[in-house]
Order: sequence, then C-alpha cells, then structure tokens
Amino acid sequence: MIGIEGIREAAVRLRGIAHRTPVMTSRTLNERTDAQIYVKCENLQRMGAFKFRGAYNCIAQIPSEQRAGGVVAFSSGNHAQGVALAARLLGVRATIVMPSDAPVSKLAATRGYGAEVVEYDRARSHREELAQSLCEERGATLVPPFEDERIIAGAGTAALELFEDVEALDAVVVPVGGGGLMSGTAIAAHAHDSRMAIYGVEPEEGDDFRRSLELGEIVRIDVPHTIADGLQTTAPGTLTFAIAREHGAQILTVSDDDLRDAMRFAFERLKLVVEPSGAAGIAALLSGKLRLDGKRIGVIISGGNVDADRYAQLIAPPA
Repeated sequence: MIGIEGIREAAVRLRGIAHRTPVMTSRTLNERTDAQIYVKCENLQRMGAFKFRGAYNCIAQIPSEQRAGGVVAFSSGNHAQGVALAARLLGVRATIVMPSDAPVSKLAATRGYGAEVVEYDRARSHREELAQSLCEERGATLVPPFEDERIIAGAGTAALELFEDVEALDAVVVPVGGGGLMSGTAIAAHAHDSRMAIYGVEPEEGDDFRRSLELGEIVRIDVPHTIADGLQTTAPGTLTFAIAREHGAQILTVSDDDLRDAMRFAFERLKLVVEPSGAAGIAALLSGKLRLDGKRIGVIISGGNVDADRYAQLIAPPA
C-alpha cells in the first residue's frame, strides 16, 4: 500500500507544475469554532481544485509507449479538468466521460483544456463501463478519479504542504467523495504526527463512506441528491476504504444548507469562491457537527469550480 515516500516523490514531480496554494486564517472562524483553524486553499490550485495534483502525478508515470493511445477518465467535473490539463501539459490525448448534468462551467473548462468529452446519463449508464469500453477501443490508459496509488499520492501533496507550513496540528478535515484526498491526507498526516485525527466530511444524502466504515465493509448507495456534485459518489474505493480504516478516519455529514452557509462565510469572510463540495470541511466546523475546542485544525478546501449564476443562487441569504 502507498506510503509517505510515494507522496514525497509526487511532490518532487509536481514541483514547479502545481501551485503551492496558500494557507489562510480567519479570526472570525476561530471565534465561531473556539479553535485555531488553518485553511488550505486548493480552490486556488491550477484548474481550480486539488484534483490536478493526482491527475498529473498519474499521467506523468505512464510509460511513453502507452501514452500514444491517450488517456480516458470519468468525472463529474474536477477530476475531468485535472486530467484534461495534465494531459495537455504532458502532450497526451485525453477523453473524459462526464455526466450530462455536470455543471456547465466544468464541461466547458474540460473542453477548453483540449479534451474530448463523452457525455452520459448518470441515472441510466455506468461511467466506469463506458470509460473501460473507450480504453479498449482506443488502446488508451484509464486514469481513475481516486482508486489509484498515483492519484492518492498526488492528492496527499496538498496535506504535505499544509504540514510543512503549519506546525503542531491536532486534526485535519477534508471533503470526502471517493476518498482519494482523505487517503492521501491521512498518510501524510500520520507520517508527520501519528496522533493527528483525520476527519472526512460527506453530504448527509451521500454518506456511503460513513456507512461503510461503521459496518466494516463497502456499502453502495444510489446517486445522492445534493448540491455537492463533486461528492456524489455511490461507494468508497477498495483502496481508499482500506486506507481510511487503517488510519482511523472518522466521517461526519453535513446538510446542503450547511454547505451553503459555509460557501457564504468563505465569500464574506475569507474572500474565497468555494464550490459546494469544497466547503464541506468548513461546513462541519461552522455547523457544530465537529467540535474541537481549543485545538489546532487544518481544513482543506478541495475546489472552487462553480457556475457564476449557480454560485450566486447558492450563497444568497434565505428568503
């Protein structure tokens, strides 16, 4: 299983390619949570999300003889853009399987980075099967969104930077979809301090990881109805589930209203545009779902890709 050396090697591979994103603090956030919060702003990463880290780390390690067939990925948005941009930088053709109801801005950005987009109906089709079929037809290499050691190692570099910039954290909080970010974060965290607590945050309607860890086996759910389109996974990955269990990760859930409140807070107080999925960690703290009074807590904002009109609607105060 992947270890800290894989994350450190990914950090070297990404040096000068990925942005070293800033860590922000907010006196108001600290006062509202009775804790010292350090926010890692991956919404300011290239293409607007941490996903670029894993995508580039993965594609960069594909042998040159395999690159001629291109790469295929499936994603609702941020992984799609990450793969599209990484492939362009590395001179590899990319095809992305995306749901037809993905945010317009994410579809447009993916095409803008030069990738071919193949749309599907997420209620009727299986994206993994469609992607695998395209790989077989084209001789392409699959770049999965989270179930891959290279993807997890790349994602873990965000936490590695956080721990280099902020000393002595008691806990770290991250959004959870398939678990790639949480897995990479947990590995980096416990290599830094074995006592650090790991918290993942899911939407209430998409709590597949929470259920799976509680039962001790992977649970599959229907596609969840939530504003957090990046967290609409239906089951943890086998690898990410194993890493989460090994590192004692704990899962919290937040409502869509909690996510809206966190997005509004990030805009008003941090001056940051954060997408619903990216706001999950802040939502858990502001809503009181996670109370760590007096502790030093790292929070990773996973992304900031959201349509302008939809963003305005989401952060508007309740009528």
